[in-house]
Amino acid sequence: MSVHLITAQDAFLRAPATLFPGPEEAGSVIPTTLGQQVLAQNQAQPLPISPKPLKAKETGQLSPFDTIIDVRSEGEFALDHWPGAVNWPVLNNAERELVGTIYKQVSSFEAKKKGAALVAANIARHIEEHVLNMPNHWQPLIYCWRGGKRSGSLSTVLSQIGFRVHLLEGGYKSFRQAVVADIPKLIEPLRFEVICGPTGCGKTRLLKCLQTLGAQVLDLEDLANHRSSVLGFIPGSPQPSQKHFDTLVWQTLRGFDPERVIYVESESKKVGNLSVPLELIEKMRQSTCQVIELSLEERVALLMEDYEFLVLDPELFIQKLQALVPLRGRALIDAWCEETRQGRIAHVVQEILEHHYDPTYLSSMKRNFKALDEARVLRLPSRHEKSLMDAAAFILLDTSR
Repeated sequence: MSVHLITAQDAFLRAPATLFPGPEEAGSVIPTTLGQQVLAQNQAQPLPISPKPLKAKETGQLSPFDTIIDVRSEGEFALDHWPGAVNWPVLNNAERELVGTIYKQVSSFEAKKKGAALVAANIARHIEEHVLNMPNHWQPLIYCWRGGKRSGSLSTVLSQIGFRVHLLEGGYKSFRQAVVADIPKLIEPLRFEVICGPTGCGKTRLLKCLQTLGAQVLDLEDLANHRSSVLGFIPGSPQPSQKHFDTLVWQTLRGFDPERVIYVESESKKVGNLSVPLELIEKMRQSTCQVIELSLEERVALLMEDYEFLVLDPELFIQKLQALVPLRGRALIDAWCEETRQGRIAHVVQEILEHHYDPTYLSSMKRNFKALDEARVLRLPSRHEKSLMDAAAFILLDTSR
């Protein structure tokens, strides 16, 4: 029975691929950016880092973690967590608040007593629900906020049972620091092809087609849960926190093969309320571009399909249009709202494209994407799947030459 301290970088290395589910459908391979090997001998001391980095073929020689366990509260877990981790809170949201109140209003001693009782009860429940069927060779990695009492409590009990337990040194805080530091390193060797084109031309649909055909795709809008425009929110589905978005980007980047091109849409610095990592934006803006063109009529039809929830709820559409008042003026927005009430939504969408999205997008693209003038232009005959799949196949064939 033992508890082994482990650093975040070594934990990245040892975690099995199933705990870092990358874009497998895009034909990704095992990540090649690795941490450094850490050899655990003394459970009471932080583990030293080996000066010799591991190569990809050596990762299989290390014992992977069977489960990564986040013992923080459900609220902390929701804000961000290790990809693939399970949440076994030793104190839930309400219990943390209760213990904190006792600490402030009574004493630290009384708070620790209450906390110990709650933690013991929760650990017992987790063992009953999750651990009783585990074999004796099961090896979990456990972490809390800073690698302190909460993770230590569960680690101690599991190690006393006889499991080989790994405790993340520094907890989630060290994980977060390692993710932020790792993102620029992951981006540096990658090669991007940027899919450009005005709003409604089918860029996101084309990315899906490229992915279906086996290409590596970085879909930032999917990770951010937002269509990256004033009207781009997803109803009933909030965006992740900034920290979790960073983690999702990091997780996806880890799955890419740097020897193969990665396709990404021409996003701005923000997708909804979330900021794209600066190093990624800079790399994208220096990359080769492919411009997609589609007729205005087809673009309107595509947007009517993709934003059907706004078409079916005119009052919600009108509400969201108010965000354009500072940019386009009250008179124009009021006119669009009145047309919407009259059922002329398709005409309003066309007007929004011509008077807002198109001039804004064109100005931004010319200013930020250096290779835009040399970009190849693909004119699609329609918004339908066959047209987009043909374009995707052409892009892949041309890139492979």
